[in-house]
Amino acid sequence: MRWTPSNWITGVQSLLTALPSEHQERDAAAQESIRQAMLDCLGEPAVAAHPVVALRVAHANDLQDLWYLRGDLMAALASQHGEAVARRKLGQISDMFKGHVPKGLASRPSPLDS
Repeated sequence: MRWTPSNWITGVQSLLTALPSEHQERDAAAQESIRQAMLDCLGEPAVAAHPVVALRVAHANDLQDLWYLRGDLMAALASQHGEAVARRKLGQISDMFKGHVPKGLASRPSPLDS
């Protein structure tokens, strides 16, 4: 194979992109802490009543998957503890996503929060 400058640059770029970046490591750590927080707030009674939600949280592939599971988590928590407690717990978990999901996915202020 002949190494031209463009081939050399492409080869170096592919080597650099294969290394995990600090951003990817930070997101992986955040993903695991958010996953654990979601499972912890469910607790044993909600896990027993909503095993599918717990499994989906436990096996979510990335932060975006966990972000979209907040609705299912809210429903499971509301059925076990009531909506007020569920909103408070989900608010704490939603705050953990700051800086990890695109701004378009960020929660908007709700008139119900007042």
